[in-house]
Amino acid sequence: MPAPAFGNGRRAPVEKFAPTPSQVEELKLCARDPIYFANKYCKIKHPHRGTLLLKTYPFQDKCLRSFQKHRFNIVLKSRQLGLSTISAAYSVWLALFRRDKNILVIATKLSTAKNFIIKVAKILDNLPPWMRICDYDKNQQEVRFENGSQIKAVPTTEDAGRSEALSLLIIDEAAFVRNFEEIWAALFPTLSEGGGAIVLSTPNGVGGQYYDLWAGSETNGLGDDAVGDNGFHPIRLPWDVHPEHDQDYFEATSKKLGPRKTAQELLCDFLSSGETFLKAATVSWLNKEQRPPISREGPEGAVWVWREPEKNHKYLIGADVARGDANDNSTFVVIDMTVGDVVAEYQGKIYPDGMAEVLDLYGRRYNTALVAVEANTYGNHTLIDLKKLGYPNIFYRTAPAHSVEKHYAGPKDKAGFDTQTASRMEALVRFEDSMRCHVVTPRSSRYYEEVQSFVWLDEKPQAKKNKRDDLIMATAIACWVYRTYFENYRLSCKANGAHSSTEKPLFAYMSRTSTLFSGYGRPPAAMTSDYQRARQAHAEAQEKAKRLQQAAQDDDQLKWLLS
Repeated sequence: MPAPAFGNGRRAPVEKFAPTPSQVEELKLCARDPIYFANKYCKIKHPHRGTLLLKTYPFQDKCLRSFQKHRFNIVLKSRQLGLSTISAAYSVWLALFRRDKNILVIATKLSTAKNFIIKVAKILDNLPPWMRICDYDKNQQEVRFENGSQIKAVPTTEDAGRSEALSLLIIDEAAFVRNFEEIWAALFPTLSEGGGAIVLSTPNGVGGQYYDLWAGSETNGLGDDAVGDNGFHPIRLPWDVHPEHDQDYFEATSKKLGPRKTAQELLCDFLSSGETFLKAATVSWLNKEQRPPISREGPEGAVWVWREPEKNHKYLIGADVARGDANDNSTFVVIDMTVGDVVAEYQGKIYPDGMAEVLDLYGRRYNTALVAVEANTYGNHTLIDLKKLGYPNIFYRTAPAHSVEKHYAGPKDKAGFDTQTASRMEALVRFEDSMRCHVVTPRSSRYYEEVQSFVWLDEKPQAKKNKRDDLIMATAIACWVYRTYFENYRLSCKANGAHSSTEKPLFAYMSRTSTLFSGYGRPPAAMTSDYQRARQAHAEAQEKAKRLQQAAQDDDQLKWLLS
């Protein structure tokens, strides 16, 4: 007895007759090879040419072979490559020639899910009668076969397919699926009985579940037999894999799309395709500047050190303190203000009082560095304990600019960096400028990982869901203090060389009549030899030192402080 129609579905009756010997051979060929089946019997609706036979390109054949060979496939693709049509043809092949296959397609919206079923129905309705070897029913979102197989397409929901045992899961435009992390966590167990997955998408910036799956698939290369450490076979399809996409197509399309959309829709570039807070060129520079630390020490080896303290160098520590037992980490970064390098950092779980002890230890180690702690709930706890430990160089946001180092605090002085909406944005602006202009040079892979997923969300810079920005905020606080209070020191070191700074007390730079107030380091005139350049540099350094000494001794330079 045939299965009853479901919902508002319609039955596609199959004429019952014995196939001829040649038709039996065709059925066997189609059952063995999805490429043969797609090219000889699958018809599609072309937007301009109407109904025509599907003719696959070599890159599409490669995808079909991979779908058949590998249990888990992830496809990083450019636009207009026909992968949805290829996935529909593969789904029909699997459901028609195999029994009891449960295929679920998840799309970004309902209209996309319905369009997938339209493609499936188009293929099925145009098969020769003898090729449709079983009855099937269909509605707008599902096709059920008499052999026990089904193809179902649904829009994004957190409970989509949760209770079903799946034979094949297809996720279209996975990088744009809302709450994909939760959906993947719920669906992955449904594949435990031998089911497979095809995850397709154009890139949407660094970070997120799709990016993590792709990164895990690349660990062993991109060959036909490559499988990453996470079990996924990676397939990368940029714009030029399509034989009809030539350079003229690329140039015309990229002009319409703009740089970010071109990276996303044509180049398969994660970095340039997202709305990252830092521009792609800056993030690329940070990637190149990564270095392994010379030592890993401190609590659980979470303090990474790139350079030991140097005599006569000034250091600054920015710190972001968390509770110690939740998801967020406590972090600090140590910046050598003489050269602008991050020389040490910490990221880990530690209670606020323990954080004070670590800051006291590394602050004293790095020439009694100025320590700027975020003055939130837990940061205030750390600041109190840091004072109890007698640390002599705490940043006070109420201290005068000329005495911000080793400030003798009064009862009304407020310690730490107060992170409100406005001040947070000010710190991030300094952070962005310091990264873009290469004023501060981080070295950490942990920091680079955070930068990739630090994006604009709801018009606010923040980490993507399930990602962290603790090191970024510690760095932002340090950059704000560095560029607000020590800009003249930085410029002096840059002009005179890191080890020969002629910097005087801050008031020498702040005097409105000081010759130093207007800037540093005029470039030398063009020289014809290294000898002449060296002589001029030496003469300028002597003249600058003389001016600094005169400025410090001239009473007129101090009148603005004494009035």
